[in-house]
Amino acid sequence: MAMAMASSSRKRMASSDIPNDCWELVVSKLLNDNEIDKVEERNHYLETLSMVSKQLLSISSTFVNTFKLISNPSSRLFHRFTNLTSLDLSTFHGGDINALLSRIPPASVSRLTSLNLSNHPTFPKLGLQSIILNNNNNNPTFRLTSLICSNIASLKFTDITFIAHSFPFLQHLDISFASGGGGDDDCIKEDYNNALNLVARKLSNLLKVNLSGNVYVNDSSLLELCINCEFLQEVLILHCPLITHAGIAFAIRRRPSLNSLSISNFREDPTQIDDFTSYFIDSLATLKNLTCLDLSFSGISDVLLYSIALDHLPLRKLVLQGCYNYTYTGISYLLSKRPSLQHLDLRHAVFLDDQRFNHLCQFLGDLVSINVGCCDKLTNSSFFALLTNCPMLAEIRMESTKIGIGPTPSVVDLVVYPQVKSLHLAYNSALADKHINIFGFMFPKLQLLDLSFCRHISQQHIAILLKRCNKIRHLEFACFPQAKPFSIDFDEASNLEVLNLSHSTIEDEELYEISKFFPRLLQLDLGHCYDVTDKGVGLAVENFTHLREINLRQCRKVSTNIVSSMIFSRPSLRKITAPPHFRPRDCDRKLLFRQCLVF
Repeated sequence: MAMAMASSSRKRMASSDIPNDCWELVVSKLLNDNEIDKVEERNHYLETLSMVSKQLLSISSTFVNTFKLISNPSSRLFHRFTNLTSLDLSTFHGGDINALLSRIPPASVSRLTSLNLSNHPTFPKLGLQSIILNNNNNNPTFRLTSLICSNIASLKFTDITFIAHSFPFLQHLDISFASGGGGDDDCIKEDYNNALNLVARKLSNLLKVNLSGNVYVNDSSLLELCINCEFLQEVLILHCPLITHAGIAFAIRRRPSLNSLSISNFREDPTQIDDFTSYFIDSLATLKNLTCLDLSFSGISDVLLYSIALDHLPLRKLVLQGCYNYTYTGISYLLSKRPSLQHLDLRHAVFLDDQRFNHLCQFLGDLVSINVGCCDKLTNSSFFALLTNCPMLAEIRMESTKIGIGPTPSVVDLVVYPQVKSLHLAYNSALADKHINIFGFMFPKLQLLDLSFCRHISQQHIAILLKRCNKIRHLEFACFPQAKPFSIDFDEASNLEVLNLSHSTIEDEELYEISKFFPRLLQLDLGHCYDVTDKGVGLAVENFTHLREINLRQCRKVSTNIVSSMIFSRPSLRKITAPPHFRPRDCDRKLLFRQCLVF
């Protein structure tokens, strides 16, 4: 025993003798080699490293520059993360958000450049005023460049006025899907648009603005933004009922430097289609730097598509999801003239069939991602045409198609596609085990696979796929009809981090077996799994030692007492969707739910 303790002590001394800058290089290489890009995944990885020693705790903290808070933090948190530049409070539920903002020390605020205040009932004006006052007195270098206030139940015109006066360095402003909270009368609309016009005049450094879902914004406000914000590059005005076609066309002429434009429910008036199309096309032609155009759920015409093709716009992303009134002729002509597209969304293009789509694929050599979901005439032929013609393709979305129907290559003719990372194939009833076997050979570097509501796939073949494609981190398998234990070697499946088995017939035994095979799981969705009980959930949570999120919505045999038990037994949990009839006690709220968001 003494020898073991001495050996352990020597190891700790040896690690502490390594300089911090060397450890920083090691941590940086670990993050890069494991391709950890997502903020939450990166922070979770760093959290694990921080548990090794005090030295690594200190070093890993310097790599955290973005933080999402769900509850009131200790006073030491902001002092620990000295390089924090982005703070996300969109899921904060631990009390008064104004009080939290007031407690952020000036030294931390001075480095803060991005703040997310979304999903709250009101705008935390008092807390922000406190931040500004403290920093003006102690450190006048506070320069917030990104402010996200999406889905705020009551974002008043006075709040927007405050933003305009208080954050002159903003480059990104998101006030999408926020209610003005003041009714629908003309005075409220006028006050709101006056506030937006003030934003346009005061925040001249804006690069990106998102006004989507705003029922008050009108043509005048959009025009003011385009006139006054000389660096403006990206505008999102999805679902804005008071924005007119002519208003959009007129405004974008005043800001030819725009490179991204997103419009939704954009409808050409049939009685004025020729005049309007001509005017809007002429306006689009002025956007010589336009790389992204989103016209989702809009009524468009082939004439518009022809003109986009001929205007030599440097488009890299085109979204026509849910669009109507255009035909195969129009989109074929556009794609033939724009072979440099990298992202294409043709969801619900009901005129597409295999023959037409295969013809389009020859123009898509630079494609990185595509969405042809709900194009219900596309079969295996279209799927393999994509793979053959698009060597850069990393993401394929083909939900609710006919994939699974038609011939497939023999094993000797299979080609490997290492660039494919994500396959979204939900709601394809024709997919069967033989197709899953083929995927295992074709996509060795697959990371995300969605087979939800594909009812003719067995667990044995999913297990084989996971063994062959051991880089899969995210598996969506909702409505799995027979969730029997995954017969698979432990080491081969240890990379899985997100598992969705909602709407499945899984029982306690199967859930327990699954928990032994995937110890690194971070998120588990068991929503509407009617046969799991407290016993199965409890045993699974014990084995999922890194679990951060679990969904038990409509799990009728799981009692409400399981929530407190899970939080005690698994401290890593950060989000729980509780079973039916859950009503937290006051003592539970105070003692347990500070560290975990419970719905």
